[in-house]
Amino acid sequence: MDKIKMTTPLVEMDGDEMTRIIWQMIKDKLILPFVDLKTEYYDLGLLARNDTDDEITVKSAEATLKYGVAVKCATITPNKQRMEEYPQLKKMWKSPNGTIRSIMGGTVFRTPIVIDAVKPVVKCWKKPITIARHAYGDIYKAVDMATTEPGECVLVFKGESGKEEVLSVQKVDGPAIWLGQHNTEKSIRDFARACFAYAIDLKQDLMFSAKDTISKVYDGRFKEIFDEEFENYKAKFEELGITYFYTLIDDAVARIMRSEGGLIWACKNYDGDVMSDMVSTAFGSLAMMTSVLVTPDGKCEYEAAHGTVTRHYYRYLKGEETSTNPVATIFAWSGALRKRGELDGLADLAAFGDKLEKATLDVISSGRMTKDLVAMVSEGVSATAMNTSDFLDAIAGELAKLM
Repeated sequence: MDKIKMTTPLVEMDGDEMTRIIWQMIKDKLILPFVDLKTEYYDLGLLARNDTDDEITVKSAEATLKYGVAVKCATITPNKQRMEEYPQLKKMWKSPNGTIRSIMGGTVFRTPIVIDAVKPVVKCWKKPITIARHAYGDIYKAVDMATTEPGECVLVFKGESGKEEVLSVQKVDGPAIWLGQHNTEKSIRDFARACFAYAIDLKQDLMFSAKDTISKVYDGRFKEIFDEEFENYKAKFEELGITYFYTLIDDAVARIMRSEGGLIWACKNYDGDVMSDMVSTAFGSLAMMTSVLVTPDGKCEYEAAHGTVTRHYYRYLKGEETSTNPVATIFAWSGALRKRGELDGLADLAAFGDKLEKATLDVISSGRMTKDLVAMVSEGVSATAMNTSDFLDAIAGELAKLM
């Protein structure tokens, strides 16, 4: 069989630790045998980012804006522990995801991969719950510091007109820590519009949550902008019979835990980070969730929503067998290849993305799966735990049949 041709490259962002190992395995077993793969490659592994003073992350985001579609492996965001683990690091580099999202803008949509063979922990959940996560600002673009003496912290805004606005944050009588974060009206409006458009596309109800009772100005402005933008979509929502509403995030959590699913939950940046992990884990596994960053003009970056699986990586380095779930990373590749095919008018490439996903789900539905899913299988399903390599081989076998 001739390999499927590509005309425009994907932007390929490699990553760290166990997911980096799986990344190459997926390419070798599931993509390169079938696709004449074209990518513009960027190594976003921690040491490569360190060697380039993180400039490579910026270049990968700029390349995504140029080519329109990217696929990203999970990466390390260093903390104090990682600085000790990697003593060659020049500094505690910021989240590469945060850097990419700041450059590209857009909204991250995360949806659990739901199959009959795996039962959700929350028994009433029957349909996927999509998390729409704002992809700019808040703590991911924040500055912070620690102080050691009594004093006062003030927040100062200097306008281009020369006007200054000063707000006292707090007076302290000893050591303290401080955090300053921001967002922009343009970014919030883009977020709201993307959420409304996505709800219309999926024909699903949309809920937005924040905490405007406490953060009256910051979160309150998010709520106001969503209300203002909804006026442009209200008629279409009514035509489709779907709804939009705002609620406090604590009420949103209660509603989600009692719902059947089948809705979109829009969250601010950090809220979306946390809640998408909760939703994906309750549906089966962190490795069973799709994640795509969509810009206002339709450019997309596909990735897995989980981390680099450090514990499995150190077992792998010792030569031990691991059963790391690669599904989210497979779906990042399938989503990116399908989107590239759609944009370039390559029907066979788009169809390959569909077949790759079907082959993956067919294997799991047959009871062959990684260890994390075995404990969550539905009653009556006979499950066999496989190591990562064997699981990918099983998918490759099903994919070959479909091709």
